[in-house]
Amino acid sequence: MSQPPGPLRPEQQHELVRQIGAVLTGQVPPGWRQLRVEYRAAGRHIEADLLVTAPDGLPRTLPPHPEAVRLLGVLRAGMYQPGLGTWLTAVLVVDPGQPPEVDFGRPDLEPPFRRPPPPIGFQDELRFFPRAEERIPGWLRERAGLPSPPPPPPPIPDGPVHTPRIHDGLDASGRPLIRRQPLVPAEIERVLAYLDGAPVILASRSNGTDAFAPDRTDAVPMNFRTDGAWAWPGAVAYYLREHGVPPDPELVAHIRARRFVPPSEVTAEATVLALAAITGERPQTTV
Repeated sequence: MSQPPGPLRPEQQHELVRQIGAVLTGQVPPGWRQLRVEYRAAGRHIEADLLVTAPDGLPRTLPPHPEAVRLLGVLRAGMYQPGLGTWLTAVLVVDPGQPPEVDFGRPDLEPPFRRPPPPIGFQDELRFFPRAEERIPGWLRERAGLPSPPPPPPPIPDGPVHTPRIHDGLDASGRPLIRRQPLVPAEIERVLAYLDGAPVILASRSNGTDAFAPDRTDAVPMNFRTDGAWAWPGAVAYYLREHGVPPDPELVAHIRARRFVPPSEVTAEATVLALAAITGERPQTTV
């Protein structure tokens, strides 16, 4: 599907509307009282109807000139806004001696298609004119066969920041003990994505020794991440990935409650509290 090289400026949009009106008036005989063209589109599916009010005052339906239909498509593509999409229906009215007037349909309302497009038409619409998830109206999501958007994760509660237990103690030889239920296999990658996706608040250039494989002396990341409620060292994700060691059960429960969606950032206040939880120092306050 061809599109203009970039978004149309307002004056370019007005010029296109003028050109469409000129093409339409050129295809009808003299004496007409009003022209009204309705344009509906989704992906490659296009419908266009021209209603001509004749000199006797009676409306008649004609197929609009192909050039007018093409220009309406150019106008639609040129009015695309990244993340917001573009209009799917427009009504252009021309009265004798007056400039054309155009009304674009609301994006949250489904156009009144004569012949509703198949799902691929609406899928093409979202591929040609991508929209942010929150900008896809329910009717379009349903017509395109898309799943419902996941509900937002619950907010991170206020309060002290928790730190996880890396293991559950040591045996007689000093090796770490693990007394935890293993993760469900389908959850492992989602938990790892959460652990690795939260913001880093403290990091070292060097790595530490692997407690489960002491010969690996430069393996465990020496960094800390936080989601505002918990702060954990890089060892948590490392041991899960390398040795299948499940994280602290309370941290796992927290990650599940968050629907495995880590925050992209945390507030400065949350960072201060997380650092205090890691270092054991009292957080500094400013006035």
